[in-house]
Amino acid sequence: MAEAHQAVGFEFTVRPDGADIKLSQEVIKNIYLSGVTAWRKRAIQFKNGVLAGVYPASPSSWLIVVIAMISTLYTRVDLSLGMIDLIKENLPRGYMSVQTGKVLSAILFATLLWLFLIYLLRYSLKALLSYHAWIFESHGKMSSSTKLWLSLIKMFSGRRPLLYSFQASLPRLPVPSVDDTIDRYLESVHALLDDKRYKQMETLANDFRNTSAPQLQRYLLLKSWWATNYVSDWWEEYIYLRGRSPIMVNSNFYVMDLLYITPTQRQTARAGNVVHAMLQYRRKLERGEHAPLRALGIVPMCSSQMERMFNTTRIPGIETDIVQHLSDRKHLVVYHRGRFFQVWLYTGGRHLLPSELEMQFQRILNDTSEPQPGELKLAALTAGNRVPWARARLKYFSQGVNKASLQAVESSAFFLTLDDEAQGYDPAKTGSLDGYAKSLLHGKCYDRWFDKSFTLISYTNGKMGINTEHSWADAPIIGHMWEYVLATDCFHLGYTEEGHCKGDVNKGIPPPARLEWQIPKECRETIETSYVLAKQIADDVDFHGCLFSEFGKGLIKKCRTSPDAFIQLALQLAQFRDQGGFCLTYESSMTRMFREGRTETVRSCTSEAVAFVRAMEEEDKTNGARLELFRKAADKHQNMYRLAMTGSGIDRHLFCLYIMSKYLGMDSPFLKQVLSEPWKLSTSQTPQQQLNLVDINKFPRYVGAGGGFGPVADDGYGVSYIIVGEDLITFHISSKFSSSETDSFRFGQNIRKAMLDIQSLFKPTNHKTELPLMNGVSKGRKKDV
Repeated sequence: MAEAHQAVGFEFTVRPDGADIKLSQEVIKNIYLSGVTAWRKRAIQFKNGVLAGVYPASPSSWLIVVIAMISTLYTRVDLSLGMIDLIKENLPRGYMSVQTGKVLSAILFATLLWLFLIYLLRYSLKALLSYHAWIFESHGKMSSSTKLWLSLIKMFSGRRPLLYSFQASLPRLPVPSVDDTIDRYLESVHALLDDKRYKQMETLANDFRNTSAPQLQRYLLLKSWWATNYVSDWWEEYIYLRGRSPIMVNSNFYVMDLLYITPTQRQTARAGNVVHAMLQYRRKLERGEHAPLRALGIVPMCSSQMERMFNTTRIPGIETDIVQHLSDRKHLVVYHRGRFFQVWLYTGGRHLLPSELEMQFQRILNDTSEPQPGELKLAALTAGNRVPWARARLKYFSQGVNKASLQAVESSAFFLTLDDEAQGYDPAKTGSLDGYAKSLLHGKCYDRWFDKSFTLISYTNGKMGINTEHSWADAPIIGHMWEYVLATDCFHLGYTEEGHCKGDVNKGIPPPARLEWQIPKECRETIETSYVLAKQIADDVDFHGCLFSEFGKGLIKKCRTSPDAFIQLALQLAQFRDQGGFCLTYESSMTRMFREGRTETVRSCTSEAVAFVRAMEEEDKTNGARLELFRKAADKHQNMYRLAMTGSGIDRHLFCLYIMSKYLGMDSPFLKQVLSEPWKLSTSQTPQQQLNLVDINKFPRYVGAGGGFGPVADDGYGVSYIIVGEDLITFHISSKFSSSETDSFRFGQNIRKAMLDIQSLFKPTNHKTELPLMNGVSKGRKKDV
């Protein structure tokens, strides 16, 4: 194996005339360089840890405070108010002179004063960050109090913060009042229920409010005081890790490559550059050197989810899974045509160069060996039900070569699949984006390791993509890394004229090592069972990618409305035209302005949205009346989104009250009803977070395609969208072929028409469309299944 080649640093031979030791200078040099790199890395991590630990102060400020205190010893002014003398009296006597004792007392007092000032600054910043009125102000209209607040934030934030500098200053997620949550919930379902059903729900809600709610709320408040975040641990455990159904399609999501550009057609070269860029990102992540994300460029957001991006695997269990995060690992596991290879990412204390990674991946492509029995579809275990996988892991992978190989997979930095097909968006090929999405989401059901934090997928035509396990983090986290990687790949690393990675190659690097498996017949049967189930799920996914280029964020902003609200109302109009009615709608918003925050739900189908959609379908309504209803609905949506972001959402609070009721053995018909309501329309926006990496005005074709996820409900739609630049919006639409009520292509056409119809309210003469209203089955796609 490769590690064996690198571990042997000398030859030891016993001869009659004594021992003959032959040192390998190359290996000894590599060992020396590895040690130097490791100590340098620890030193940088320690330094950055200190900088983040004392932020918003700096270590140099300690020296300033010490000098200031010592200087007062030679004046008549005692700034310590007698504290220095008190400390001096309690120091051990007989070991130092009076002068030394006085100086040491001044240093100790200065250190305590410095620590006190750090905590004062930190808690002052936390108090400032708990102010959220700024987010509710109209765009372009900032009150004087918010301007003062922003000035104070800038002043207390210090200079050049590191990734984790603000963590200790972020406020805790507040627990909303029960009355507010129930009132907002009833308001959110009022438009979806008839009078009789609404009265029943109102009765259940008020009964809950007056009986068990106060006790549950007290326990939840207690948890919020004790835990860092009262939602996130339960959300991860009960929404993700305790689920026993397959995570492929149902939980994992994907991220696409650049939409129009493929930097090189060579599969191994593109993989080499991208993997090297990921290693650069990981190095900065481990050292905390990435700049923290900040709303408005000022208000910091939590970075804790980023800690588990690499070297992380979801481990299956009988009752619940666990997320295993390891420290720095120096290898990668690559899958190609049914074989698993271990590739070392370091040599001589440095990352492999892109050209060296290209060589390693090409060696894998050139390997003509066949898969071992059971190896081809082994990863299907991660695509099937969790309990059979957990039992198989305990029975067949707990000893011998299987244990060693599985440990190599689960401890790897991430998983790479060198796919054997071409994918990507091709304007000349109908459905190319649809096939690309399905390949990233589930592939062949056995060629992605769905338990890894993410699987990097490399196609034969140079296109890339990512499949991400969801429990450890949300989409913006992996999106942040992917933005960095694509920009680094295209604008910093680059390729030769022949499409290869730049740089020389050290051909003495040991080749990738095949992982060995000894899979018995019974395990192969379990693998096949998992594969059959996963294949059924994958074949049922109906995907459609819709590129909306008629207009984008630029034109929407000229209409003086929020692009997200515009799109969400278009989705409501499309949903009504597609299904003939309204449904409970899920839109994800982030709560990362709070420590360890993840997401909250925005219930987009409001009474105002329903009124607007109905007006759009009533012929006697004027465009002026429709536009007025649109603005009311958009304002309502923006307000709900802001409430969700600032900790005043509905669903996470009700979810935690439900979990608390289960712990206490209390039955709540209201909470049970709320948690069982299906989200027939589930939506999410993929944000662009690092606009400074690529100048889209200068390079308009270097735009990402975003990502998507599988359908949440059997008879509903999953819609992910990304607003790209000023003139493009990409929609990723999923549903199930098995449902006669849904059709992803049809829904995409309805979205397009809804967007154009809403825009026509602002400028009726523009964007006339001949697209018909789509309902029923389109193009026979359902009938062919």
